[in-house]
Amino acid sequence: MTEARFKRVEGNADLPLPAYESAGAAGMDLRAFLPGGPLLFAHGDLHLIPTGFCVELPAGTEMQIRPRSGLALKHGFILPNSPGTVDADYRGEIMVGLMYLGREGYAIRHGDRIAQAVIADIRRVSIVEVSTLSATRRGAGGFGSTGRD
Repeated sequence: MTEARFKRVEGNADLPLPAYESAGAAGMDLRAFLPGGPLLFAHGDLHLIPTGFCVELPAGTEMQIRPRSGLALKHGFILPNSPGTVDADYRGEIMVGLMYLGREGYAIRHGDRIAQAVIADIRRVSIVEVSTLSATRRGAGGFGSTGRD
């Protein structure tokens, strides 16, 4: 099995390592590192939440940061840059941008599960400038051009 190596940031002595919560889970849960107390959200607020961990990913992979469906559907949180990407050569703390679209205030507390991380293979390609591209049936149609909305 390939390893993703996690390092705790200073002050993080209590959060569990990111973990897969079921045998078939594609993503591991990331938790909020908020030892100073809860972070209150009002409608429209956007905050960058620390996770308390840095990561060393295997070469040729990325960590995709995705929303947790329960937090999104039950409480109105989105990740505005979803999926976020953590590159294999990044060694800083993993951070999660959370935006609140709910109507009533909501508090994110230390240790709350706020996002999920999926480790995915990446492909690097050669970049080539050309004067023409191959033709397709779709052509340059986009933004709903292949069907209804």
